[in-house]
Amino acid sequence: MTLTRLSLARSNAIEVMKSPALRHLEAEVDCPDDQIDLARAALWIAQEEYPDLEPAASLQQLDAMADDLRYRLPTERYPLKVIKTINQYLFEELGFRGNQDDYYDPRNSFINDVLERRTGIPLTLSFVYLALAERLDFPMVGIGMPGHFIIRPRGAEMEIYVDPFHQGEVLFKEDCEKRLEQVYQRPVLLTPEMLPEVTPRQCLVRMLTNLKMIYLKKSHFGKAMSTINGLLVLMPEAPREWRDRGLVLYELERWQEAKENLDQYLTLAQDAEDRPVIQQLVDYMEQML
Repeated sequence: MTLTRLSLARSNAIEVMKSPALRHLEAEVDCPDDQIDLARAALWIAQEEYPDLEPAASLQQLDAMADDLRYRLPTERYPLKVIKTINQYLFEELGFRGNQDDYYDPRNSFINDVLERRTGIPLTLSFVYLALAERLDFPMVGIGMPGHFIIRPRGAEMEIYVDPFHQGEVLFKEDCEKRLEQVYQRPVLLTPEMLPEVTPRQCLVRMLTNLKMIYLKKSHFGKAMSTINGLLVLMPEAPREWRDRGLVLYELERWQEAKENLDQYLTLAQDAEDRPVIQQLVDYMEQML
């Protein structure tokens, strides 16, 4: 987005009504990406679904898990040894696992549910793993593999990857190339661009986008609205979210709000391919108001 459009978006932006949970999320992410507490921010997102949730309780649970792990760590903290220790504790002792039976269950995307049920998707199991690693002074980062999400120890020289969805499977460069070959159906020479580091903010966007798609598919428009509001907290100038918010409001028959949001989209997305269709919908709603 150009500076002109960005300024226009900020000056014309519609105020999104924020719940207490989203106001906490807004405060949590009001800092540079590398300072965002990913677990705490994810728990504020969960509070949108569970208003009585106290993030402190889940954070204390993570603290306790890290304390249990700390005494099991090897004296010499070689990455592979630390990873093996975390894997044994998290997946063998506690029984955390990837939910392959009901992948699109919304509970897989809420950290409190993941901690309670010990079941999740690649993203949220990675959140738990990253939170423990951080508490153990073994920093790791999220990695966006096409169609999947993995993690690795921080440091460009470390070509070691961990797949929390598959019981913490350790992957090396050759393993990643084989997986990418399955995705692209051709031989792949791994480059850094194929396995980009994902920032905490981007992780949260992925989480909310997953939830949005689940709720839209089930026509749960009220819940979809909450996820879009969360996305706009993280990305206030994201045209697609203004468009989707307008379309959800249209489904909810909140015509005036729908029109305002779609107008905002048209302001931000001057070159969008769907402009004619959205403009037709706006014109139709003007006749109804």
